[in-house]
Amino acid sequence: MSQITLYLDENTAAVVKQAAQSEGVSQSQWVSRLIRERTSTEWPEAVKALAGAWVDMPLAQEIRAGTGRDVEREPF
Repeated sequence: MSQITLYLDENTAAVVKQAAQSEGVSQSQWVSRLIRERTSTEWPEAVKALAGAWVDMPLAQEIRAGTGRDVEREPF
């Protein structure tokens, strides 16, 4: 496990301390979780679980059916 040193102003340090205490975790655990959440490249499981949750939601093809033809895109 790696260690880093953070230099925080007093107000930010107090916010981190309070947030960690309110969640019942150490400041290190709180900061680590925040970094993982902010740098994740995948949807959280809670969001993935919502797939198909709205049975009356129209399909993408149905939504796009009335929008007309899209403009040509520039090549990459």
